[in-house]
Parts: sequence; structure tokens; C-alpha cells
Amino acid sequence: MSDSHKRHSKRAKGPALSRWIRVRDMCGVVVAMCIGTMTNPGASGSFQSSSERPALDRLTLSDAQRLFYNARYDAAAALALDLRVSDTQDLPNDELRSSALLFQLKALLERRPDNDKALKNCATCPQLIAEFLVDIRHGQALARTTLRSTPADEAALFYLGKLDLNYVWLQLGPLGRRTGWDEYWEARRTLDAVLAHNPRHVRARVARAWIDYIVDTKLPWGTRWLLGGGNRTHALTEMREAARIEADLFSHAEAEFALWNMEVRERDMAQATAVARRLSRDFPDNRELAAFMDARVTSSGR
Repeated sequence: MSDSHKRHSKRAKGPALSRWIRVRDMCGVVVAMCIGTMTNPGASGSFQSSSERPALDRLTLSDAQRLFYNARYDAAAALALDLRVSDTQDLPNDELRSSALLFQLKALLERRPDNDKALKNCATCPQLIAEFLVDIRHGQALARTTLRSTPADEAALFYLGKLDLNYVWLQLGPLGRRTGWDEYWEARRTLDAVLAHNPRHVRARVARAWIDYIVDTKLPWGTRWLLGGGNRTHALTEMREAARIEADLFSHAEAEFALWNMEVRERDMAQATAVARRLSRDFPDNRELAAFMDARVTSSGR
């Protein structure tokens, strides 16, 4: 087994909500759920022991997605890697596993006063970063090869943009580096191409809305202009619309969790709570949702 297997008001009211608020700093996409077919969501982040694990040939990428949307990123990454033994390494696998590795790195490095020092003192980060880059490069190469022969391939366009953004979010977030601009522009172009052909592509709308939001809220004016501008109001409108579009389970979950995250960033706790309530009905085992709802109860004094 590889090392990767061992491994989200105005000012927010109340100490419980303040402790929770760190989860709002998601850069592109999502936290979420587990449907109890996998492991006990109250257990540690590692996957079940081999004696308890279902046979690999009965697991699919959907099971890894369930782990990811339960914020169990190490288990999601491990299962995605396991699935490559019995299946091919394809774009959905690369995108999911790189996202899971990204969120592991965010948990280890973000919100530290000194990114370089935190990275230097992180024993597991070099391996996580190396694995992340392997998956990103594999997926980018696969998508670009597809697009050379079929330039309008919607799946290849979307996954190339999403993989590019994962790379950009790693640089801007956990690593604190201002790089990855080639990937940034490629992501904008490919996601815009998807949406020009299919405006109801939920995941593309979510990813594109994050670009507008992050550029407008996190970067200085001069940099915003160089990067084509952003619009937080438009981004929030787009995210709300994406969450209303009928879609498959995981695409809808991504939109809803992204909307929740954005409402928290906007300090609109009433809207964030409404979204969290909807999600909690569908995903009652999600501990981050539970923590948020508990914090809201505490802050309201009920």
C-alpha cells in the first residue's frame, strides 16, 4: 500500500461559528457527503481495514466521490488510486484524485502564518504534492490529446479546465505562490467553450463562477484587470442558478456545497443556513454540515 493510503452576518457570531468558519476558504469547488455504503463517517479519515473492505471489483468511482463529498479526502484519493488497478486511469479519476489531494494539502498548509515554513515542516506534503502533479499532468495530457483530434469534445474541455484550476488553486492557496497563469487562461477558455455549447453544464458553471468570485474578492485591482476581471455578484447569481439546475447526484451536490461555501464567504448566514438545511436532509452524516448547524444553534442561543 502506498503512502497515499495512510493518509470548509456581518461578523460571524459566537465562538463555535468562528471555529468553523475556516471551511469557507475553498477555492473551486466543494465538501460533502457519504452514503453509508462505505465506511462509518464518524470514524477516522482512513479507509476500512482490508478485512472489512468490500471487494474492489464491487467499488466504483462513485464510491470515491461519496468519500470525497464527505470531506474524507485521504480515503477518496486512496480508493481512486486503487480503482486504477482494475480499471483505466481516465479524466474523471484524475480530476477526483487531484481534488482530494488538493484538499488534503489545504488542511495541512492553509491559514498558517508562514506557508514556506509550514511546507518545510510538513512531512507528508512533498509526497502529496508529487502525486498531485502526476495526476494533473496525466489528465492534462490526456485531455489535450483528445482535443487535438476532437476540438469540441465537451468532456475533455471541462476536465482540462477543472484540472487547470486545481493546479491554480494549489499555487494560490496552500503554496501561497503567484503562478499558474497559463493554466488559468486555459481554464477560462475551455470552460467558456463548454458553456457556449451547453449553458446548463452544472459543473462548468460552478467552476467558472469560482473564477469570477476569486478574482474579484481575492486579488488586487491591477491583477484582476490582467486576469480578465471578476464579478462577485454575477458569480453568486451563477452559483444559485447552477444549484437550481436538474443534474446528477454529484453535480448537484457540488453546486449546492459551492453555494453554501459562497454564502458563508458573503456573510449571508441566513442563506447559508437554508442551503445547509437542504444538504443536511440529503447528507445527514456529513460532519462539516453538522458542525455548521450546531454552531448556528449556539450563536442564535437556541
